[in-house]
Amino acid sequence: MVINLSGEIQQAPPVEPTPSFDELTPREIVVELDKYIVGQNAAKRAVAVALRNRVRRQKLQPELAEDVLPKNILMIGPTGVGKTEIARRLARLAGCPFVKVEASKYTEVGYVGRDVESMVRDLIETGIDMVREEKLDEVAERAEQSAEERLLDLLLPPTPTPVPSTEPTSITTSIDRGIGFGGPTSPSNANDEQASDYSQRTRDKLRLQLREGKLDQRMVEVEVRERSMPAFEIVSNQGIEEMDINVRDMLSGVFGQQKKKRKMTVAEAFDYLIQEEENRLVDMDHVTRIAVERVEQMGILFIDEIDKVAGRESGHGPDVSREGVQRDILPIVEGTTVNTRYGMVRTDHILFIAAGAFHTTKPSDLIPELQGRFPIRVELGSLGEGDFIRILTEPKNALTKQAVALLETEGLKLSFTEDGVAAIARYAAIVNEQTENIGARRLHTILEKVLEEISFEAPELRKKTIKIDNGYVQKQLVNIVKDQDLSRYIL
Repeated sequence: MVINLSGEIQQAPPVEPTPSFDELTPREIVVELDKYIVGQNAAKRAVAVALRNRVRRQKLQPELAEDVLPKNILMIGPTGVGKTEIARRLARLAGCPFVKVEASKYTEVGYVGRDVESMVRDLIETGIDMVREEKLDEVAERAEQSAEERLLDLLLPPTPTPVPSTEPTSITTSIDRGIGFGGPTSPSNANDEQASDYSQRTRDKLRLQLREGKLDQRMVEVEVRERSMPAFEIVSNQGIEEMDINVRDMLSGVFGQQKKKRKMTVAEAFDYLIQEEENRLVDMDHVTRIAVERVEQMGILFIDEIDKVAGRESGHGPDVSREGVQRDILPIVEGTTVNTRYGMVRTDHILFIAAGAFHTTKPSDLIPELQGRFPIRVELGSLGEGDFIRILTEPKNALTKQAVALLETEGLKLSFTEDGVAAIARYAAIVNEQTENIGARRLHTILEKVLEEISFEAPELRKKTIKIDNGYVQKQLVNIVKDQDLSRYIL
């Protein structure tokens, strides 16, 4: 579906080239992280050193590099201060396979729930997708050319090549006329060449019309593949997700793929044929080998809410124990081999970053073995009013910049004054103190409440220039913040 909005469409700004991961020093990594995350310098320095150590390890002798294990990091700090964002931006900067999981959704062995090994399977799936996208970019041009030729064949079937006659009468006639094999071209051959030239010219005209989009709405009949899969589910001790993968692969080989013809527009057919050609040109075995190696050497697993499984139980009972989940996570972090649909994956050199608020528990409540696997401890501080002002204005994806860009699509020019930004930050700090401290996430709530009326009426407003200053923020929020019972539910 295409949605046409009033207002001028802004051209996307040119993308700044990101320096090569291997060339980035720890200081430059921190500078890159500063573009998106305010403060938390200790955590940024820790992850920058961990990332740089990977580059250093790749330059060592293979025998020594095998023994150099990553120094896993434990981030300690309240919610909404940037723990997850630091890890996510770090992985994006380095081009590493990255997966964020919550420790609280895993259960110990023997209970129905997600097995801890599924986090490694999720990581290898992410690695496969990354490498496949890279390979698709490499073959995109060839795939488009092949799809174009196939589409032209559908629009203008090629002229069948005439089969030369083998009857002896034709040879006899040629000899009788004195033409022989070296004589002038027969009329039939000349007609064939003219037909071929005409067909080629017609094909070139169609190709030009196709590229100009003049044939997009014409209907063609395309042979598509569809996989008929029986619908049933198997539950086993391997976990539902792993059995689902294995059964799907097995049945696709048994039942195969059926083909049927489907009518679609030229534009739709072109997209479908491009995808089909891309899948044909990409060698998935090669993709799998690269992805497994990249996950093993450069993967990052971010385990959030690690504090929710901290604690030790003295008694025994039928409930899932938090200590049992820790014991199951331990071998993954220590280094083990996990069986996936793409083969065995080693976790020895995967970088693990764990994070938790540790409000009611402390890192020492983790089992000693797990504590020892996270030697780097960094504490992230709470955010105050000054930090909120910087968060609203400094990052490349600042909330105020997002709000301005969104409303600009309606032809509305929104601007934030310095005192307006300061008022939003002040109210966010006040509400965090009076209720639960959720850090920078409070800014989303406050800003949406400030812009609620404008966002609702934007398409119908005659006044297309609006300034968000201290007075406007006060008008929208003062009554809600004064009533603590109301602010507890709304803000």
